[in-house]
Amino acid sequence: MTTTTPSAAWLALREPADAAARARELVGEVRQRLAGRSRITVHDLGCGAGSMGRWLAPRLPGSQHWVLHDRAADLLDQAIRHPPSGAADGAPVTVEARQGDVTRLGAGQLAGADLITASALLDVLSGDELLRLVDSCVRADCPALLTLSVIGRVELTPSDVLDTVIDGAFNAHQRRETARGRLLGPDAVRVAADRFRRRGMQVLVRSSPWVFGADDGALLIQWFEGWVAAACEQQPSLASPTRGYVERRLNEIAAGRLRVVVHHHDLLATP
Repeated sequence: MTTTTPSAAWLALREPADAAARARELVGEVRQRLAGRSRITVHDLGCGAGSMGRWLAPRLPGSQHWVLHDRAADLLDQAIRHPPSGAADGAPVTVEARQGDVTRLGAGQLAGADLITASALLDVLSGDELLRLVDSCVRADCPALLTLSVIGRVELTPSDVLDTVIDGAFNAHQRRETARGRLLGPDAVRVAADRFRRRGMQVLVRSSPWVFGADDGALLIQWFEGWVAAACEQQPSLASPTRGYVERRLNEIAAGRLRVVVHHHDLLATP
């Protein structure tokens, strides 16, 4: 998989927002599925710097072993150096790293998994990559908790006439054609849910929005500038009319007046 690797700085900046957004209801479902097991093995696909493990491990009881998969060696190293602190009941949590492409997992690479997780992964995959990933999860015959996939809806308050234009161009960028095929972007959760159901899995989908306000200035600036940049890359004619828009929005962020909701969905598939 050749998606652009997110920077460690961006992953660190967004980690608290990710933690606040994820659907806790689905964690309750996972706990029920894993109840009674004294030790569980969790495979975290596209783990980045390990934020999913640091969030989820303390919410699950019992001894845990996390197998961290990512193609970026530097991010895997960070994840190993900053593992989860422990399980919900104080039981130990161990980690190991496996570098590679999570969309091309071999038949035995998820063997023995009790739970598969991923965060902010599905929406950067092409259609073929996502189907291969889903099929790997189905073969593992265990729950798969796949969180924080964008769904193509952003709300900015106060509103501006350019909001919808930029959001449309951004969503087109998320669905752009690449050497790996057309990316799914906001369609990823729907496609994944359909594939899981066709393979006989039960699927739950829940909302997991980022909500940014006056206390999130640094993260809001990073998100906003990236959002506009992707839109202008997709539709270069936006570069000129967005200059004044960007200045206005950055002034609103600095004054603590801009509120943004970036909608995501979390998906839990169970055998």
